[in-house]
Amino acid sequence: MQTYSYLRPSAVHDSATGRSLALETSGGATPAGEAANPHFFSGFLTAPAAAATALLAVADVAAARYYRSTGGASLDPVVTADGDRLRLESFSGCCGVYARLDVLAPGLDGDDVGRGTTNVDVNPPLRRALAGIGGLDPLHLAVGPEELTVRTFDGAFVEKKVPLPERWLRGFAEAHVLAAGFAPRAEVPAAEAAALLRSLPRPTGRSGARTTRWVVPAGRTLRPTSRPAPGAVCLPGPERLLTLQTVLRHATTVRVYAPTALPAADGAAAVAWEVELPGMRLTLMLSSSASRGFSGEGGVLHDLATGQAADAEQVAELLAWEPRIDVAELSGQSGLPAHRVRAALTMLGTSGQIGYDLTEEAYFHRHLPYSAGAAETRNPRLRGARALVADGAVRFDGPLARVGQGDDAHVVRSDEASGQLSCTCFWWAKYRGGRGPCKHVLAVGMARDTATDAAVLPHADAGATTDSTRSEMAR
Repeated sequence: MQTYSYLRPSAVHDSATGRSLALETSGGATPAGEAANPHFFSGFLTAPAAAATALLAVADVAAARYYRSTGGASLDPVVTADGDRLRLESFSGCCGVYARLDVLAPGLDGDDVGRGTTNVDVNPPLRRALAGIGGLDPLHLAVGPEELTVRTFDGAFVEKKVPLPERWLRGFAEAHVLAAGFAPRAEVPAAEAAALLRSLPRPTGRSGARTTRWVVPAGRTLRPTSRPAPGAVCLPGPERLLTLQTVLRHATTVRVYAPTALPAADGAAAVAWEVELPGMRLTLMLSSSASRGFSGEGGVLHDLATGQAADAEQVAELLAWEPRIDVAELSGQSGLPAHRVRAALTMLGTSGQIGYDLTEEAYFHRHLPYSAGAAETRNPRLRGARALVADGAVRFDGPLARVGQGDDAHVVRSDEASGQLSCTCFWWAKYRGGRGPCKHVLAVGMARDTATDAAVLPHADAGATTDSTRSEMAR
């Protein structure tokens, strides 16, 4: 159960000096430690109408369930301040849509932006007020209460208790791994994107956002098609993009990102739409099917299987809510090779500490109150693979590996050309690696790493003994 405690509800206030938007914060992390109600910013939004509409889109995603719409909504949006921008993020209740609003330095006019992560209260009256903001009138923004307000506040706290779905936290981990494998596929004017969205079918009770469409980039346009085609970009559950409609009237450009890897046999794949706004960017990322949330994609499993907890702890000490995490720089600071830094970032991502910015092609840091050490409990395939290795159930036979005992044994093969592993189990037959590796493939990777380490250590020990002997002889 996740509990939010706010000093008061977030609200839009009107006064003689103008209109102000107060986003109330709950408990969060800052450089000074945990804070009950941290303050991150006080100043003006340079494009108030666009900012209000984009913030409402993030709130709409948090309140929506695009698949099996019965049931409660998700959590309050997460806000991260990292010195030069504010990032507001949310997942849909079904965990199949991820939204992020980056309010960049040109979109803010006021105090320095603080550093830290917290949740912000979004309530129905605030949503109605945001929908009514328009025109060019200035809008003051405060993220968190001022220190004086906290000291003198004597009212009752606003408390929300929300069940924390495990899928929500796993979604943060999987979304950043997926995004890191995306490439830009199209850039079109906002008017062209708006025309495409208007042509999409409206969701009905029967459709349930289960349809799949494709678009083919052609210059500065997107040509819709009902089936996969060379160069096409998938729009899985395209009705989920309708959240962007009200935002596009403030936008200049829309960029579309898709995976660099080959899609599934039916062409279905995740996609991200990024809307360029004055001083801001709004990103909407859709899972590869409306019936599939990000939480089950399995993109983190390879790095979790081969990564080391000590690496994650070492890398975590070097992060400080940086808006851009440079892997090469982290590699130099930590002394770890780049591939181990990336594995460490994936491990930290399982506790929600890492995100990925498509435009800047870089990771960024946030800090949620969860432990990276609990990653294994949230990934049953990883637990199953470790159990197979511990039981000695992996046996190598040239390019093949037999995993399991008796009737439960499966054969894992390595493709000579690509080096990719495949398996004879039901999971692999069903998904063909489309939802990450099965436990047998993971177990083979772990066993190979163990064998490699065992082969290297004797040489290292021999070298150490030789050096010791030579030192003793010199004395």
